Amino acid sequence: MSFCVVVGAGDFFGLDEQPGERDLVIAADGGYRHLMGISLRPDIIIGDFDSAERPEQEGAELILLPKEKDETDTAAAVRVGEKRGYWNFHIYGGTGGRMAHTMANIQLMTHLAEKGKFGYLHDKETIATVIRNTRLELPKKNEGYVSVFALSDLAQGVSLRGLKYELEQERLNNAWPLGVSNEFSGRRASVEVRDGTLLVIWSKDGS
Repeated sequence: MSFCVVVGAGDFFGLDEQPGERDLVIAADGGYRHLMGISLRPDIIIGDFDSAERPEQEGAELILLPKEKDETDTAAAVRVGEKRGYWNFHIYGGTGGRMAHTMANIQLMTHLAEKGKFGYLHDKETIATVIRNTRLELPKKNEGYVSVFALSDLAQGVSLRGLKYELEQERLNNAWPLGVSNEFSGRRASVEVRDGTLLVIWSKDGS
């Protein structure tokens, strides 16, 4: 399944998955410097370049944004990917720095989940995604943490299976962190929500 990679200007620790010919790579503003550091040419460079020098990279489409706008450069990059038909997004360089930008990227993933699409926010040690009214299969691992938070006021029919602490058709709300720091158990694991929106964060291998 093809996917869109968006690389922002935040903390960057490399790509967990290498894009193929059918995938789209977008550098959001200063994110192009991260891609230069791993010798990966983006298909598109987008941004207002208020905090980075405007790039001149041969072979890449350049989209200039106004400095005064209603969305982040990363959000603009995701919109471009959506318009070009992508449903799966991997966001790198979207954490660290200002907490507000990390929160903005969580909201971006919520936007995608509400449309039935998928966004994954990659950090050094964790991956985060948002799911709505669906089931998420997690990697089979012997160690590491999984945290589940309700983003909607109420998330109903929440089931955590194959983890150390299991739930079956429970309710979570966004005013209490009941789902923090669960653990992988070496079994096939999943998170499901019947009605509501969940933020799911899990450890990468070795974390």
